[in-house]
Amino acid sequence: MYKKSMKDVTSSVPPDEIRFSEVQLETGVRLHYAERGKTDGEVIIFLHGYTDSWYSFNVVLSLLSTEYHAYSLTQRGHGDSEKPDHYGVNDFAADVEAFMNKLGIEKATIVGHSMGSFIAQRVAIDYADRVTRLVLIGSAPSAANNEGIMQFREIVDTVEDPIDRKFVYEFQSSTLHNPVPNEFLETVVSESMKVPARVWKEVLAGLSKIDHSDQLRQISVPTLIVWGDHDDFFTLEEQETIASRIPNSIFNLYRETGHGLHWEKPQEFVNDLEKFMQSEQV
Repeated sequence: MYKKSMKDVTSSVPPDEIRFSEVQLETGVRLHYAERGKTDGEVIIFLHGYTDSWYSFNVVLSLLSTEYHAYSLTQRGHGDSEKPDHYGVNDFAADVEAFMNKLGIEKATIVGHSMGSFIAQRVAIDYADRVTRLVLIGSAPSAANNEGIMQFREIVDTVEDPIDRKFVYEFQSSTLHNPVPNEFLETVVSESMKVPARVWKEVLAGLSKIDHSDQLRQISVPTLIVWGDHDDFFTLEEQETIASRIPNSIFNLYRETGHGLHWEKPQEFVNDLEKFMQSEQV
């Protein structure tokens, strides 16, 4: 069922180096991605948030043990990946399964941040046999009727190409509670600048329709939920709801931390991720 992966091609590359490649998927889209770690290591797939790219997990990749084979995808419409016409959560989730098929990955731990967390939820629901563990960063049971998203969508619906860099900078920095290195933030902004106005609009429109509230109980794999207590998009109550509905889950609260906790506290996040990966059972 699964095609032979590219592991033989990259086996001579040192595992501590971040490698880059592109892949054409059976879903009809070409994705750019980064990878790091031993090619025969346990697989972790990272899914970034809205208008981000693989770079969202750049620091995490660098800190993560090379015993794992980590992939950070640049999802459809974002960064250097292809920008097609469809941006529903089902489209994004199908890309993940197609990526795994193409590279011969039978099972993986799926890690998603914000928008990526909803895609990760969808993968765990629709392709349960392909998921080993699930990690949700800054997530919620639903993005529908979220006040912050609705207000932001009113602004995004007015943007035009070329996107104003100041607008992008203000958006990305607004997700933070603690400062991050300026070089990192400027690169994040540059990656978001690669997203055309139509994709900003279409992806956010699709995101605002997502509601997995009644389907979370279908997720049976061990799940780690992490959330910063200064997250302006999603609430503590929503984290507790996720934890109560996913039967095999644990919840870690990051104090004095914003929506992008893996940006603000990457080492703490990697420590929690590796501890979770090594645990026999949640």
